[in-house]
Amino acid sequence: MVTEIKLGLCNPPEPIYLYVNQGEVDGESFVWYKFNISQEKKIPVTQRALTGYLSELRLTTKEFKGKDNLKLDIVVSADELYVIRTGVETNFAKSFLLAASLVQDFSKPLILAATAGEENTVFCNLYDATTKTKIYREWSRDWDWATIIHDIQSLLGGTSSTIPSTPKLSVVPQPVTTQDLRVKNIRPLLNYPLDLVKEWLEFQNVDRPSLLDISQIDELIKSMCLAWAADKCEGSNHAESSYQKQVVDAVVSGADELTAINAWMQQLQATKAGAV
Repeated sequence: MVTEIKLGLCNPPEPIYLYVNQGEVDGESFVWYKFNISQEKKIPVTQRALTGYLSELRLTTKEFKGKDNLKLDIVVSADELYVIRTGVETNFAKSFLLAASLVQDFSKPLILAATAGEENTVFCNLYDATTKTKIYREWSRDWDWATIIHDIQSLLGGTSSTIPSTPKLSVVPQPVTTQDLRVKNIRPLLNYPLDLVKEWLEFQNVDRPSLLDISQIDELIKSMCLAWAADKCEGSNHAESSYQKQVVDAVVSGADELTAINAWMQQLQATKAGAV
């Protein structure tokens, strides 16, 4: 189905972020809000529910007070593209994940409702948008949350291209370790300057790796690795060919990327020492 494109002035096609939290601004209470970065101001969202198609589920690392905080991003395609962001350990995240784990067909619209609990907690109620039936799964402290996230991501990878009457999204099921963590873990190993990574991201008009295609992050990782190898061997061709064989091909075969890079680095260092 061809979607009619409206011509003329419009806002950039960027996602609308909804942050989950109970609070009050100017006497107006809320359970989730938008945030104006330039004004550093919370904007309450009075509607407590969002209807749309769940298109992606991802984990994002955000720094807060010098510490990394793992966030769950629930991406919903509706009249706009929305990203509901909440802490992965929050009641909202866990109540959503439990309900979403019962959904087998994500090509159908869902209603995500933010519901206030006691002591500033917020829960998520999930409904079938067609029947208005609540989707509920009993709470247990023994649930394996990583497995639940992975299972939902796998289902989304198979249904995202069949969502009717919505923009086509390129959705790839992601492992629990995100592209953000991938870059964060590999960069120190190579002693690659953080400023250069930030500069590269800015050139791509993003502020974190998870907003890019995996192929783009592959190129960033490769660039960092080859920069490290620049003075370890004669000629860039040798470094690039050995990287392809010992890292890229090894990862395709199932090897852990960080382990493969470390082994590749040791091999180049040993080769250089032997040539001296």
